[in-house]
Amino acid sequence: MAELIVLALVFIAVSWCVWVITPILAQAGMQRSASSYVTTVDDANVNSVLRRFTTRERLIQSCWSGAILGVGISGAVMIAIDMKSIPFIGIACAGAGLLSYQIPRVWLRSRIARRQAAFDARLVDLTLGLANGLRAGAALPQSLELVSRDIGGPMTEEFQLVLQEYRLGMELSESLVRLCERMPSEDLTLLVTSVRLTMTSGGSLAEVLDRITDTIRHRTEFHERLQTMTAQGRFEAMAMGGAPILTFLILYAIDPALMSPLVTTQGGWVALAVVGVMETLGFLWINRIVKIDV
Repeated sequence: MAELIVLALVFIAVSWCVWVITPILAQAGMQRSASSYVTTVDDANVNSVLRRFTTRERLIQSCWSGAILGVGISGAVMIAIDMKSIPFIGIACAGAGLLSYQIPRVWLRSRIARRQAAFDARLVDLTLGLANGLRAGAALPQSLELVSRDIGGPMTEEFQLVLQEYRLGMELSESLVRLCERMPSEDLTLLVTSVRLTMTSGGSLAEVLDRITDTIRHRTEFHERLQTMTAQGRFEAMAMGGAPILTFLILYAIDPALMSPLVTTQGGWVALAVVGVMETLGFLWINRIVKIDV
């Protein structure tokens, strides 16, 4: 009963911190990182489409909220298992806070990656529709509007912005370059570069789009074959990461007395931490091996 009361108090304290203290910390983090928040290529890509999902302020506030919540949950777990080592509790809380701080950013990157994948999957339809529209006598802006509107999804959102910039006086080629910056893709870059060169030097844009359609289709087929060939490696990474957890649960169900020292003693927690770090490194290393950049 006493443990439940302690856990309830900890939960109330953590909730209060998340809703009251987090905005203050987020504001401080915004002031410190205003000039250096985008520091890597990945962060730059995140920032370019950040407006589609959230704002920078809300992202940082979510990161701080996750960090505080992770520290509170890990502290509650340490108290529940009667852990008396203050240094170990501090290390566990700090690790949980750092890990939880990254969760909103990882979630945001996954959303952006799914949106990019949905955009890339319809590029063949876009180029094929543009070629047919040009053969029917429509101009390139009209073909872009008709085809992108029919495709839907991220394709429609991005090309509506391109056409809006074009109507406001920006050159169509410049709007397409800005599209490549927002949606970095080799196939899209190839398409935009070919369109710009054809518009500058002249020639049949429909024939150029036909060749680009074949190129993008072949590249897509190659990527699909590559994903199939590396599927075994990805499965091995997931199996390696999940096998220790499954083994621990099975052994704990068979003989709790044998496995309980791992979760009730300081040495057991240290062993679990070491295993967790090694499993994470192995999982990331295998993913690194099977991820082929083409």
